[in-house]
Amino acid sequence: MTRASLGVDVGGTFTDFALWDGRQLITTKSSTTTDQSQAVVEGSAGFGVELASIVHGTTVATNALLERRGADLVFITDAGFTDVPEIGRQDRPALYDSSVDRPEPLVSGPNRIGLGEDIDGAVGDVAAIEPQAVAVSLLYSYRDPDREKALGEALSARLPGAAVSLSSEVVGEFREYERASTTILNAYLAPEMSAYLQRLEDRARGAGIDADIAVMRSSGGLMSPREAGDLPAAALLSGPAGGVVAASQLGAAMGLERLISFDMGGTSTDVCRITGGEPVVSYERAIDGYPC
Repeated sequence: MTRASLGVDVGGTFTDFALWDGRQLITTKSSTTTDQSQAVVEGSAGFGVELASIVHGTTVATNALLERRGADLVFITDAGFTDVPEIGRQDRPALYDSSVDRPEPLVSGPNRIGLGEDIDGAVGDVAAIEPQAVAVSLLYSYRDPDREKALGEALSARLPGAAVSLSSEVVGEFREYERASTTILNAYLAPEMSAYLQRLEDRARGAGIDADIAVMRSSGGLMSPREAGDLPAAALLSGPAGGVVAASQLGAAMGLERLISFDMGGTSTDVCRITGGEPVVSYERAIDGYPC
């Protein structure tokens, strides 16, 4: 018997399922549950077939950001640059509307620590705060990540229960504000995302589902649940990316290279231009006002 592949896309209103068993495509949907893993596992088990893989598009990270349910965190950067998350690029969201402000930084002023020469002292300052997560973004770590990695190791040893995000691992590119913003987003969302994916795997095992679970990346690729738990910033547009990949593949099957994908859900509508059979890619996007 061929083991089936299942795609699961969780939205604000419905959780959608698409099963391919080697012969036919079967689709269904159910209401999204408060804990998304419940609807995902119940719907997956409802097909009554042996699953080889589950590909999962999730809004857990997005919802946690929009609802400000992320972790209490500390931000560490070079001394003198702790206000980078607040200063940003000194631009305004709406140039001619003085009532529109940028969103509040996800990490408050007292929880931003400037790193000098003393790594141990900085680690002690972080330990005194007892955060759930730590974001580390040193100015030149995109070029030389060694000091950032040493700091990360010291933090993990002193705070084993905290999620530590290093900018050199999250997005090792230059431009200190965008890199810091993305790293802070990642740290802010990591505990929520990790806990969700652990519940999903536990529920799946409890339901007798022995399938490889993969999470959609915002880039349209896949990552393991562990990778997604460590890098939730890469899954902020998980669901919309799946729709774009599907539209581009459907267009290729129909001989169409120029398309606009239009994906309407209960919470948002997502649109993408596909040219030459390839989705147009952006390497930066603001999610609720935060560059990622």
